[in-house]
Formats: sequence, C-alpha cells, structure tokens
Amino acid sequence: MRTKINNITLNYEVSGQGQPIILLHGNGEDHRIFDVLTKQLSENKFNVYAIDSRGHGKSTQIDELSYLLMADDIVKFIKINQIEKPILYGFSDGGIIGLLIACHYSTLLSKLIISGANSNPKALIWYWQVWFRIHYFFTRSAKTKLMMREPNITKNELNKIEIPTLILAGEKDIVKETDTRFIADNIKNGELRILPNENHSSYVAHSPKLYEVIKDFLK
Repeated sequence: MRTKINNITLNYEVSGQGQPIILLHGNGEDHRIFDVLTKQLSENKFNVYAIDSRGHGKSTQIDELSYLLMADDIVKFIKINQIEKPILYGFSDGGIIGLLIACHYSTLLSKLIISGANSNPKALIWYWQVWFRIHYFFTRSAKTKLMMREPNITKNELNKIEIPTLILAGEKDIVKETDTRFIADNIKNGELRILPNENHSSYVAHSPKLYEVIKDFLK
C-alpha cells in the first residue's frame, strides 16, 4: 500500500487485527526485514504496519535525509490513518525515529521498543565510524551521510519520554554499550536488555528471536 505524506510517497504493508504496532527498519533496509516478526505479531492479535522510510524500499527516493523529517513522516502517517495509540518498534535508524517521536509527541504512542539505536554519531564503535567515512567518500550516499551527521538526541529530550520503553542492544552491537545505557538511564520508564551473543541485527532481520524478546513487554 502507499500513501502521500510530506510531498513524498510512503510504502507500507498492513497485516493482522488487534492492537496496532508500527515497525520501522534500519538504514539501507526496508520493511521486509520484519517478515518473520510481522507473521508472529499478526498471529498474536496485533495489527501490524510495516513501513518503508523515505529514501528506502519502495518509498520515494530523495537526495537528503534527516531523522526529524523521517519522524514527522511517521507522525503524519499515524494521524492520517487514525491509528489509536500504537506501539512503535524501531530498529537502528527506526529506533532513533521512535525516540524522536516519543520525546516530541508524548501522547501519540502507547509503548516504544527500540534496538540498536544511538543518541549521536560518535556513539558508534570507532571502526564503524571509519567505515562510514570511507563509504561516503566513494559513494556520496545520503543514507551514509545521515549516520555521519545525526542524530543529536540530548539528555533533556530523553527525559521527556514518559511512555514505557524497552531498550535493546546486542552484546556485540555497533553501538557502544555506554550509549545504550545512557539512553535507558534517561528515560523514566525505560527497561534495558543487552542480549548475549547477539550483534546489531542478528536477532532482528528475518529472525524469530525478536518476538520472544519483546512479547512480555507487548502485554
């Protein structure tokens, strides 16, 4: 399905019936990484909205990206589709978008789950920062440029989040554990889980593991 928002087209898929939940993928991916999770949620009484962020998948391809604008896309998507108090799960870039929505629109969501999200570009493990600089030098990719410049989420912004929030990261994530803990420590109703032996996406992309991790929180 497709919808017009902020002068672009967002591509998305809807499945299941019940409590609404929005799924947001990471940088350079699309909603298809949630194929397994979507099926599990749909079978367990959730109405799933899996969205391609702007510049990704079958949504409008553009030359400049910002997390605030991507967050505004999702806010408008929720309002246009009259989705009442959805849960939002965001992976990596999707988690950053979720944090921005939760801190700027405090009553829009019922719960937030993020995994592998960072508060600033320097929160990534150093060799990933080097890799992104090299990649951008050769490709001039808007997606890589985004990760090099954003986000810049402050302690004060995190303090504004009041909804129950589950913060996940892999033990071998590309995000420094200190930053994951910084995010969790500054969200009033934050719950932190560092997953042993998992990397940034091993428990997320096309994986049945994520549902087992989040199912109790979803209740």
